[in-house]
Amino acid sequence: MEQTMKISSSPHIRDKETTTNIMGQVLVALMPATLFGIYNFGVRALIIILITVTCCVIFEAGFQKLTGRKITVNDLSAALTGLLLALNLPSDVPLWLPVIGSFFAIVVVKQLFGGLGQNFMNPALGARCFLLISFTRRMTTFTYDAVTMATPLANLKAGESVDVKAMFLGTTPGTIGETCALALILGGVYLLVRGIINYRIPVFYIGSFAIFILIYGLASGRGLDFSFLFAHLFGGGLMLGAFFMATDYVTSPITPMGKVYFGILLGLLTFLFRIFGGSAEGVSYAIILGNLLVPLIERVTVPKAFGKGAVKHE
Repeated sequence: MEQTMKISSSPHIRDKETTTNIMGQVLVALMPATLFGIYNFGVRALIIILITVTCCVIFEAGFQKLTGRKITVNDLSAALTGLLLALNLPSDVPLWLPVIGSFFAIVVVKQLFGGLGQNFMNPALGARCFLLISFTRRMTTFTYDAVTMATPLANLKAGESVDVKAMFLGTTPGTIGETCALALILGGVYLLVRGIINYRIPVFYIGSFAIFILIYGLASGRGLDFSFLFAHLFGGGLMLGAFFMATDYVTSPITPMGKVYFGILLGLLTFLFRIFGGSAEGVSYAIILGNLLVPLIERVTVPKAFGKGAVKHE
């Protein structure tokens, strides 16, 4: 009896998950932080979210139409980029600013490099860093309860006391989606339980950052100051970045050890930017720099092929 063999190119192991389903699951996981951001900052936050999501979808469909490519907005990746960008913006930015950010994220960072799967950095974070550099004052002015005030991290950097409980629950100034650590942790846990993201990057990112903060506390004479530690963990974009942007499939390592090294690198960079940099925040720049180093990380962590390096016995 003749036996036939099917020969095909890799990958040989496939998953039933689709891009649309994965993006949809991440959108669901972001809903607690999104809804709290709207509750915390009001209708203005909702308007910015609608603008960024709509503009990202329109820019992607428009660019693909103009260049004769297949229109892929149904995969929800553009909508997710728009939501992530909105959650990284202050609620009181002028309404033209998220339009510019959406264009930069979709056209410059994503589509000009080939579209989904080809971009070398997270599009939402690339746009946020572009806006921070181009419109620094507008991107670093935060209004809460109709009062312009500094974020808790800025107060912490200035040596002032902060309310850690308020930072955990989110009743503080900041960007639309970063203030409520509880909502972000719930969303991150959802992604971990559903198997959408791997635990290595967020665990080693947050864990290594916490270790560096504790070491700094001991070295600077603070001792084991856990209020200082939790303020840094719950403040700024650490939870948003660790669970939702550092874990981006395209711009993070695919090897298991690569994910570990990537997480530790992000923890170190975020620590250096926050403690020794000029800004109180550092997550966005840390992840962008980490994205640029992903090819090198994967090169040194790729597993050996089966049989490679084996000693030949006579």
